[in-house]
Amino acid sequence: MDYRYSDYSLEQLREEIGKFKEKALKAEQVGNVSEVAIYERKMQVAMAYMLNPDDFQGSDVHEMKGDPGHRFKINYINGVFAWGHRINLLDETYEKEEAIPISLLGDKVEK
Repeated sequence: MDYRYSDYSLEQLREEIGKFKEKALKAEQVGNVSEVAIYERKMQVAMAYMLNPDDFQGSDVHEMKGDPGHRFKINYINGVFAWGHRINLLDETYEKEEAIPISLLGDKVEK
């Protein structure tokens, strides 16, 4: 029977993330880069379910974990995903709106 991450307890989420880390390490050892990326993304989504979406507000700008060259301006939160636009180091906002797991959002940046 399949479960949704929203049905998992914190402990079950931690176990799931541990399994993904293990699988990512194995894939990295055999040189399967695309598989590593898949497991990393699965970890990010599972970690998002460990956070409170109410801690993130529309129009907030956050640093992006793992991407020091960009910040992320939130338009709105839908579940555990933040919808918005990336901002590069030159303060240029990308036109394309995207959704990222809230686990990728770092510290809030003051305007």
